[in-house]
Amino acid sequence: MASDAYIRKVHRKMFEETWKWAGQYRVTEKNIGVRVHEIRERLMELVGDVRYWLQNSTYAPDEIAVRFHHRLVLIHPFPNGNGRHSRLMADLLVMKLGRPAFSWGSANLVREGEARTKYLEAIRAADQGDIQLLLKFSRS
Repeated sequence: MASDAYIRKVHRKMFEETWKWAGQYRVTEKNIGVRVHEIRERLMELVGDVRYWLQNSTYAPDEIAVRFHHRLVLIHPFPNGNGRHSRLMADLLVMKLGRPAFSWGSANLVREGEARTKYLEAIRAADQGDIQLLLKFSRS
C-alpha cells in the first residue's frame, strides 16, 4: 500500500526528467488542494482510510482505487502533475488488487477536449460526494 515515501517516489520517477523538484511536496499555496501544512497529514489519513477499506471490503476494488485517486488529486500535494500522478497511483492500486488498469476515457487528459471536460465534471461530482461519474469514467 502507498506510503509517504512511495507517493513521492512515484511522482519523482514520473517527472524527474521534467522538473528538478519532482517528488517534493509543494511549499506554496494554490487555488486548489489543501493548505501546505496539511499535505502530509491528509495523505497519511488517506492511506489509513484505504487500508481500512481494503481490510473491511468497504468498497469493490475499482471503487477503492477511484476514491483513492479522487482524494489524492483533491489534496494536490505537488506543484504540478497531480492528475497524472493520482491516475497512475490508482492504476497501481487497482492492479495490485487483481484488476486491469483504468482506461481514464482512453484519451490524453492533459490536453483540452471532450475527455478532459468529462473527467473534470466527474471530479467535480466526486467533490460533491457522488463518486459514480468518476467510477464510470475510469473504465470508459
